[in-house]
Amino acid sequence: MRIAVVGTGYVGLVTGTCFAETGNKVCCVDIDKTKVGKLSSGQITIFEPGLEKIFLRNQKEGRLHFTTSLSEAVKDAQVIFLALPTPPGEDGSADLRYILGVSDDLGKIITDYKVIVDKSTVPVGTADKVHAAIAKNAKVAFDVVSNPEFLREGVAVDDFMKPDRVVIGTTSERAKKVMSDLYAPFVRQGNPVIFMDERSAELTKYAANSFLATKITFMNEIAQLCERLGADVDMVRRGIGSDERIGKRFLFPGIGYGGSCFPKDVQALAKSSDEVDYDFKLLDAVMEVNEKQKLHLLPSIHKFFKNDLAGKKIALWGLAFKPNTDDIREAPALYIIDALINAGASVTAYDPEAMNNVKAVLGNKIEFAQYQYDALKDADALVIATEWSEFRTPDFDKMISLLKNKVIFDGRNLFDLKHMEDMGFYYVSVGRRTVSPQTP
Repeated sequence: MRIAVVGTGYVGLVTGTCFAETGNKVCCVDIDKTKVGKLSSGQITIFEPGLEKIFLRNQKEGRLHFTTSLSEAVKDAQVIFLALPTPPGEDGSADLRYILGVSDDLGKIITDYKVIVDKSTVPVGTADKVHAAIAKNAKVAFDVVSNPEFLREGVAVDDFMKPDRVVIGTTSERAKKVMSDLYAPFVRQGNPVIFMDERSAELTKYAANSFLATKITFMNEIAQLCERLGADVDMVRRGIGSDERIGKRFLFPGIGYGGSCFPKDVQALAKSSDEVDYDFKLLDAVMEVNEKQKLHLLPSIHKFFKNDLAGKKIALWGLAFKPNTDDIREAPALYIIDALINAGASVTAYDPEAMNNVKAVLGNKIEFAQYQYDALKDADALVIATEWSEFRTPDFDKMISLLKNKVIFDGRNLFDLKHMEDMGFYYVSVGRRTVSPQTP
């Protein structure tokens, strides 16, 4: 099948590459000439484990192409995926200008039947708006389908190639047949392709992400209680996670969720609720708690340094919002950095993948370490903001030799409390007791 993908961001690049991997001929289009030039020359523009290998293979085999010309990309395409950004506006609503702008252009250039697929996360009713924008100028038949993505950054290739479900919103039998054929290679083991109307498909994506964000936030609230009641959140998590009605995933407490999906999608669903005069109190609470959670470690840091961070050097491990990605959108680390700098501290940070992205945002406001342990030299304390695998079993003796103080503020609960106690660290985590050498 011939496919066009409009937009080469995270969703578009993964979508186009994975469709090419199953034998389709894919042309991705983007208005960013620099990005298209890099991609055309074999330089991948995002970090996603496993993506580069199949990206290069499908380019070599002639199944994956890139262009800046929309008309070139869609000319022979049977299916056109819209994978364009939908950034939140000031009021929290999703900005649809890019999707509707491209839709308007498509109506002027399509010359035969096409299936146009909303792959971006969009508010309920967007498929209707896309259809109307195309129909203004189109002289041929077409269908608009909602096909939300459920990709987890860090395992997006596996999620796409082996989806636990595929949601397709369409009331057109013709479009349903095209989409069924397209996704057949991905669901050979029997995972469901779920057909529904367009509006239900659009809401499904927001509902899924908002529910997962709620699970994370609920566990962070439980962690707050654990700290106050002397309980251990790890024990509580295991106790409730073994209940199959609840499940063990998304129950790990920490310093809040970030990234491109959860913050934006929860905010957009809350805005959609406001627009139909429904007070979605639960979502409002999720957003409020998450904003506070990003700075959960700050009171403990201030307490340890007796409210005087001026001149203190803080080492920071982790900048990406989660491991196995270079995505820093809404990353808790950025909020922590701002708070530390405002309090007079200096920050030296290390992240395996996200440092270039943070440099583009912060410039020389902080220092960046080339290696993990370089960040610790003469630091007054270490803050951990992302649970990269290489942070889980570090060389503690080397850490002790480099740090001024044996002090760790861990926003991801990476280390065992007893081990920290035996090593003589002052160790603060989330929802667990504080380990202090002075405590008998």
